[in-house]
Amino acid sequence: MTLNHRAGHYKTNLSGKMAYESFVPNPLPPSPPIDMSEDLVSLLVTANSRIAVLDRIAIRIPNVDLFVSMYVRKEALMSSQIEGTQATLEDVLDPTIDANTNRNVADVINYIKATEFAIKKLNALPLCNRLLKETHEVLMSGVRGQEKNPGEFRHSQNWIGGQDSTLKNARYIPPSPEDMSIAMSDLEKYMNTDDGFDTLLRAALIHYQFETIHPFLDGNGRIGRLLITLFLMEKRVLNTPALYISYFLKKNRVEYYDRMTEVRTKGNYEQWIKFFLQAVIESAEDAITAIDELVMLHDKNLDMISKMGRASKNARLVFQYMESNPIMEIKTTSDVLGIAFNTAASAVNRLVDAGILVQTTKSNRNRIFIYEDYLKILRKGT
Repeated sequence: MTLNHRAGHYKTNLSGKMAYESFVPNPLPPSPPIDMSEDLVSLLVTANSRIAVLDRIAIRIPNVDLFVSMYVRKEALMSSQIEGTQATLEDVLDPTIDANTNRNVADVINYIKATEFAIKKLNALPLCNRLLKETHEVLMSGVRGQEKNPGEFRHSQNWIGGQDSTLKNARYIPPSPEDMSIAMSDLEKYMNTDDGFDTLLRAALIHYQFETIHPFLDGNGRIGRLLITLFLMEKRVLNTPALYISYFLKKNRVEYYDRMTEVRTKGNYEQWIKFFLQAVIESAEDAITAIDELVMLHDKNLDMISKMGRASKNARLVFQYMESNPIMEIKTTSDVLGIAFNTAASAVNRLVDAGILVQTTKSNRNRIFIYEDYLKILRKGT
């Protein structure tokens, strides 16, 4: 394949029957520079304004940590679903499912752990290859792919294609291990150098470049999508990880891959950036709507609880627990809250009578209750 343009070039590896061509990306930023056309600038302005609104709202909502932890779970699920993981939001939140016995759930739980680990680590480290490797180790430990060098950049050639694809018929072959090391070093420098470009535009370029380099043997998609959030938080465009674009990317999965392919084959960064900015706009709008709905639900139910008289104290206690554990059972609830089983059961029954909680199991033993209206808001797209 003869190809050499501003995104990179193909390089022949090995020889004879073993020969194959891998892509070598050019360092960022692109040269010649991004064409800041009128429609691209318009998308950039809109995306930045939506992000600013989301960030203001996310800081102001009651229990922001709670909202973020739920949103992290949703993003973990969506990002894992893009990679083919078969799990639902209920699976991830169900207190009776042992993650160790459900590999799909374990994948999602690890993504949640990796996200929380990386955000915390950003306080001590800049966004660098070491942070990405350590996050990858958390993501891949004890799950499918754990044999694929968790926490290490690859030392062998990888490729992208169907289940039985080989180097001969792969859809895309990333850089060889040597070229990958150079490319990741260049990307690390770019992430930590201010080139004067808008932060969202840079996030688009960084995500594309990471996916193109594909530095790990497994988990590249999930780390690459998490990288968007980490970059925006490090640059203080976001103060909380309230923006997640995996719902948009899952909905437009084929276009997502096609748009990145077009950069590699034609050097056309502009069409990818427009797609990315559209993803940011829609995702920010989705998050703003979800926050509004969750705040309204919270206020409405607290108002109902406040009218329960003397019983309102314990009902409020259980309600607060419910918002971080929307699928629950009484024994765990009473243990966590440090109240008697009968006290917790009585409060739960009051919340069921008020229509706030719904019982999903018929038996009296190990009854499971769901905060259905809350889950309905979070479930969108999963």
